[in-house]
Amino acid sequence: MIPIQSEAEFLAVRDLGKTFSGRSGFMKGATPPVRAVDGVTFSIRRAETLALVGESGCGKSTLGRLLLRLIEPSDGDVRVDNKSLMSLASHEMRAMRSRMQMIFQDPYGSLSPRRSIAQIISEPLEVFGIAKTRSERRDRVAELLTQVGLSPSFMDRYPRQFSGGQRQRIGIARAISLNPEFIVADEPVSALDVSVQAQIVNLMQDLQEKRRFAYLFIAHDLSVVRHVADRVAVMYLGRIVELGPKNRVYDQPSHPYTQALLSAVPEPDPDAPKKRIILMGDVPSPANIPSGCSFHTRCPIASSICRSERPPLAETTPGHYAACHFAKPNPIPA
Repeated sequence: MIPIQSEAEFLAVRDLGKTFSGRSGFMKGATPPVRAVDGVTFSIRRAETLALVGESGCGKSTLGRLLLRLIEPSDGDVRVDNKSLMSLASHEMRAMRSRMQMIFQDPYGSLSPRRSIAQIISEPLEVFGIAKTRSERRDRVAELLTQVGLSPSFMDRYPRQFSGGQRQRIGIARAISLNPEFIVADEPVSALDVSVQAQIVNLMQDLQEKRRFAYLFIAHDLSVVRHVADRVAVMYLGRIVELGPKNRVYDQPSHPYTQALLSAVPEPDPDAPKKRIILMGDVPSPANIPSGCSFHTRCPIASSICRSERPPLAETTPGHYAACHFAKPNPIPA
């Protein structure tokens, strides 16, 4: 099991789950409930970047929203500084939100087209009473725009007048306006051109170095993750199947699903030998998760125990965990 939160950790998640109830309709009939997040446990240290990776639909974005209580969990707990967010009243949770912010995937849909950049960025300042006068808010907006690499002269323009990369910089400025301690970055570069992605990632890292906040960096591009992460969590059908230091997960992956994901990452050297692992079949529906190990329907080494028993997330080497019956301890390189 993953150890209980220490003083160095800002956020701890224990057995967190979310089930979306099914719907019934006259034309389409009833739909079963969907278990989007299933018994997730991990923690995030202060000033750390934990990357969360996995295929589309595995529950990454739902998990990110659960951490901020943008949606309510069905079970489990999220603790900040060892205090349960589930126990907070609405006014207490509102105060907590100044410490926890989000950068959204879509830089087009996350900014109101009817509001100027100054209005968008200054809204959190006004809500939390940080800058009380219009002049103070505009000064703070100018400072934030400069920090994300945009000119303060842009503040009276509207989102439609900016490129995708510039809009994401505006979203980042809004997220850091309250000096948060933790930011959920939900695929912050996936909607951007490749030429712009590196600029945004570098900006996010520079801001983290200066401000010392922690990230949950949600992504599906493993090459980006290797550049930004301290640790990596791999998710499959709502469950964490591997978790560990970045280099250990990339160089010595313990779970067959992680091994398959990494085998698909392009190598800079086209002549470098690499064996591609092809997974058979489709990802099962989260409304009908297989028994035992949820990956056994596609796993190349699955056996009868995988179909009947769910493997725990167990430690293979210090700080490195895998949920696989066949994950064995690996020697730690000298």
